[in-house]
Amino acid sequence: MKIDNLITMANQIGVFFASYPDRVEGRTEIANHLQRFWAPRMRSELFSYMDANNSAGLDPMVIEALMEHRRDRMAPPPPGGDAG
Repeated sequence: MKIDNLITMANQIGVFFASYPDRVEGRTEIANHLQRFWAPRMRSELFSYMDANNSAGLDPMVIEALMEHRRDRMAPPPPGGDAG
């Protein structure tokens, strides 16, 4: 999938969960949504883009959610592995 589409989708998810009164809960739900509904390859592509491009174009709340939850639940698959 094109990275521009992934960025757009991630930001749309972020806009939805930004409406939560509790910002921490909103960030957690962004991460939960990406974990549940995005294929590992999609998450891996987004993380690779973030690492290479300083997260350009991503909503700050999406960046925060991904950084907070990346290591414990959303780690990209190991290099060379088929993510699906």
